[in-house]
Amino acid sequence: MDFEIRGDRTPQGPRKLSREREAYSRLVQQGYSNTEACRIVGVDRRTGNKWRNGRFERDRKPVPPISLVVPASGPSRYLSGDERIHIADRLREKATVRAIAAELGRSPSTVSREIRRNRHPASGAYRPHAAQARADARRPRPKLRKIHGNPELRDAVQAMLDEKWSPEQICQALRRRFPDRPEMHMVHETVYQALYVQGRGQLRRELAGALRSGRARRRPQRQANCRQPRFTTPMVMISERPAEVADRAVPGHWEGDLIIGKDGRSAIGTLVERATRYVMLLHLPGEHSAEAVLAALTTTVQSLPAQLLRSLTWDQGSEMARHGEFTLATDIPVYFCDPASPWQRGSNENTNGLLRQYFPKGTDLSVHTPERLAAVADQLNRRPRKTLGWETPAERLHKLLAA
Repeated sequence: MDFEIRGDRTPQGPRKLSREREAYSRLVQQGYSNTEACRIVGVDRRTGNKWRNGRFERDRKPVPPISLVVPASGPSRYLSGDERIHIADRLREKATVRAIAAELGRSPSTVSREIRRNRHPASGAYRPHAAQARADARRPRPKLRKIHGNPELRDAVQAMLDEKWSPEQICQALRRRFPDRPEMHMVHETVYQALYVQGRGQLRRELAGALRSGRARRRPQRQANCRQPRFTTPMVMISERPAEVADRAVPGHWEGDLIIGKDGRSAIGTLVERATRYVMLLHLPGEHSAEAVLAALTTTVQSLPAQLLRSLTWDQGSEMARHGEFTLATDIPVYFCDPASPWQRGSNENTNGLLRQYFPKGTDLSVHTPERLAAVADQLNRRPRKTLGWETPAERLHKLLAA
């Protein structure tokens, strides 16, 4: 506080408590209750209520309430005031963060981060109106950059750049040199921003020459719509896959992937039938290049009956670079998942996890013979599955084929 708490709390008459009013406003924005803020500032609780709510009496000049919200709430990407009130109510009812997130249609991490960042600094209680005020006050841009506002930090970074250190080395050195001073910690992107986006108080422009790239400006990356195609044969995305694949009613739609061995030098191909969870394994003893996968995949699927050859869904790994040749040889269309979307091959991802019991991570997978792979696949296909009503994949496949 930039004022002394009044020891004498007698009425001051017409004297205006401007400094106390400002301090009261700051305390309320930080989440303090009216009673706590009034006690700290040294005013009566009724005075605090008038400051917070305003005064509108018939025979007296109206006094507007103090402004607790800096800007108005933003678009829907931000939590609204009503959502914060809902969070506070449900927290009082001892609801879990995941339950609250599901009710609001938000990610659990969004709700967890909101509670952690905007709760009361002393008691830890979450108060929705104070949380809204903190979030709105934190939102305005542009903000003062960390290097700009800390001359000591700027000098330290400049000295290390003069020694030809990389931004990542600088950030780690600062953390080791000042372990108990978080104001001297930062991430390497802060250094790049200070070099590439120049402003008053930022790093010197000539220091960009100390970077190993030697560039004084950031090289623009290709936009998604300007990237080169991943494969020579255009990919058919999963969004164009027939609707019958999604409901798992018709057998013959497969999901595929590779499980990788030690140092990425060996692999085993996995195929899972979506309707029955039937598993087949591809033997890749030498390498898992596009040519090797094409040969093993073609040989494996040609051993299946025609009614089980409807489609194959794979991720965008380079091992499927020759998917066009596979389709020509087997008449099986290949559909590709979206980038970083493993849930679009959920059955295959689950099966890969089961296979790690037999083929642990960090081991050489090339030592396993085709007979060993066939035995593991047979054991999985004879294992009852909860998702199949405790039938085995082999039993379910036999029923579907018989029908």
